[in-house]
Amino acid sequence: MDAARFTGRTDLHNHNHRSIIMAKTQFVNFKAVKAAITMEQVLAHYGLLENFKRGTDSLNGPCPIHNGSNPTQFRVSISKNIWNCFSECKHGGNVLDFISEMNDISIHAAALKAIEWFDLDPEAMSAGDDKGEPAETGETASASKPVPRPTTRTATSLPPVEKAAPNTPLKFRLDKLEREHPYLTQERGLSLETIIDFGIGFCSKGMMAGHIAIPIHNAKGEVVAYAGRFPVEEPPEDTPKYKLPPGFRKSQELFNIDRAIKEPTDKPLLIVEGFFDCMKIHDHGYRKVVALMGSSMSPAQEELIRQHTDRLHFSGPVHELVLRHG
Repeated sequence: MDAARFTGRTDLHNHNHRSIIMAKTQFVNFKAVKAAITMEQVLAHYGLLENFKRGTDSLNGPCPIHNGSNPTQFRVSISKNIWNCFSECKHGGNVLDFISEMNDISIHAAALKAIEWFDLDPEAMSAGDDKGEPAETGETASASKPVPRPTTRTATSLPPVEKAAPNTPLKFRLDKLEREHPYLTQERGLSLETIIDFGIGFCSKGMMAGHIAIPIHNAKGEVVAYAGRFPVEEPPEDTPKYKLPPGFRKSQELFNIDRAIKEPTDKPLLIVEGFFDCMKIHDHGYRKVVALMGSSMSPAQEELIRQHTDRLHFSGPVHELVLRHG
């Protein structure tokens, strides 16, 4: 991929946000929120979708709630839009139950987060105080945690949607990585200069053992996580291509933002989906490039971009999914 393929220029100054503060005297309509988003979207938001194997009507993988490792212990029914953990959790639920479990928050707070993350219309996602409802559970409802029904209130407002906490910088570095691994130099065709510049390499032990370790920096240049890529194009069955550490909020970061913001301000920022798309473009000489680490842009990523540039280029299908003009 080279600079000649850059497409989809837009201007951030004309971009309008939809307010996510709910109107007064209204509760969240849980049913509307659940109908508006899918488990697949939620898994993608957490950076977990690549850890799951797709079936005819299912997504199967390790349980992200209790940080399991068995690739068949957690199952999502795509048609029913519910999930179930057959291992330590021993229960399941819907999209709001999942967000609630992952963030250790109430169903109400989970619904507010979903409205923020997926830019849902607050008015459409609200209901009168006699229509608020608790989340439904999945196939193993008898084993799921009880969910209290919202208390009826009048003339009160919902709390503002809280911003997700930033990722904490790591206090360690993965060293002794194999920089000239064939997956990087041959299969991906990266130059040794780019490999060293991005600090990537094959890891033989520790948290990313058997994977290409990819450090992820925040805008300040601090390492906040390591992603792992299995070093073959098509991994063995039940082995995900990528792994991310538990608790890492991918939606809060832009891969390579720390380098991109050092480029000239009048240079357009190129936005791509994946780590290696970004590194390959960097390798070809265009340095002002970031990766979403997925196929959609979160509000936090959008704000990061807004802070550092007003000229954009999108590469590939990403531009069809992200910035929305009002």
